[in-house]
Amino acid sequence: MAKPCIVIVGAGFGGMAAVKALKHAAADVILIDRTNHHLFQPLLYQVATAALSPADIATATRALLRHQKNVTVVMGEVTGVDADRGLVKIADMPDVAFDYLVIATGAGYSFFGNEAWAASAPVLKSLDDALAIRERLLGAFEWAESHHGQPDALGALTFVVVGGGPTGVEMAGTIAELSRSTLAGDFRKIDPASARIILFEAGPRLLSAFPPALSDYARSALEKLGVEVRTETSVGRIDDRGLVAGSERIQSNNILWCAGTAARPAAGWLGAEAARNGAVKVQGDCSIPGHPNIFALGDVSSFDAGGGRTLSGLAPIAKQQGVYVGRLLKARIAGGRATARFRYRDLGTMAVIGRSHAVADFGWFQLTGFLAWLTWSLVHLMLLVDFRSRLMVYLNWSWAWFTYGRGARLLTRAGRP
Repeated sequence: MAKPCIVIVGAGFGGMAAVKALKHAAADVILIDRTNHHLFQPLLYQVATAALSPADIATATRALLRHQKNVTVVMGEVTGVDADRGLVKIADMPDVAFDYLVIATGAGYSFFGNEAWAASAPVLKSLDDALAIRERLLGAFEWAESHHGQPDALGALTFVVVGGGPTGVEMAGTIAELSRSTLAGDFRKIDPASARIILFEAGPRLLSAFPPALSDYARSALEKLGVEVRTETSVGRIDDRGLVAGSERIQSNNILWCAGTAARPAAGWLGAEAARNGAVKVQGDCSIPGHPNIFALGDVSSFDAGGGRTLSGLAPIAKQQGVYVGRLLKARIAGGRATARFRYRDLGTMAVIGRSHAVADFGWFQLTGFLAWLTWSLVHLMLLVDFRSRLMVYLNWSWAWFTYGRGARLLTRAGRP
């Protein structure tokens, strides 16, 4: 009798957790992703700001799964799902048949209907995004040095971050440290510390998912780094010369979009009900209503946690859902009992602001400052998927701590930022 086939789409936190939970399962597992690597997204901003190299936070998927013999890895772009026939459609490749399907495709950024802004405001979701932003950031200082005194120099050294969530706070703080510490003394005609960093947030406070006291600490820490924090200020227009925020026009060649997110188009593939951000609404076992053999998890899913609360798009949630679905399928194939409803175990949330500054919310207690930063560092080191990544990140962080240096400050081409 042929083994059932489980297809998992997405090699992020949720997809990889599901794959590993299916180790030794009596099934053939096919993992499909459009890249050949697993990316540790929480540290992606450090690649974008030259603190880490891409290989420090990304590992080849095949290398990670080399010893799991029931897994086949396919690099391809999934374009749709035929739920009735049990087929996954892949661009330029034959369809892949499945008995069970797990969709863990994550989310991208939403420009709230203003998609034309994307050309002038890059986002941070992939290694390509991070390297493009790194080129913009470092290239801006190089251009300002070589074009010192020209009118456009002001816009070249004005950096605008839109969105006051964890990614926006981390980006703004790190850019401030890059300009005021790392690059200090490296240029002859410009003073990198004169760079202007502005963080816009449409809501009343930064890090809205955190307690107000931690939001206040984050704002204070950013302002001490020289970041201009503008809350309750919405962006009205973005173009290739700058943006309009509130009633102010700001000239900038370096606008980074870290605002709202939108799920990948899995709901459209399945004709399933979706939340406002496009995420597929799932049942208590993470399955799609009407399709008990199809599951969605992580950012691409909308899970009702009760009390009117929907689980947010955090890596720990995706990982726990991946483990849950993997074990559920393993038990179902073995003829075991139905698994209870998924329950998320909240281990806390953290955000780093800069050198020795972070916030951590563990529910019954909170941390700020150096202790929070140390906790954040240790947790992220342990969450990296392999020993080499942990070692390289630790060495780079140690070097940066003692020297304020950044080891990935390479540009391979010249040009206007």
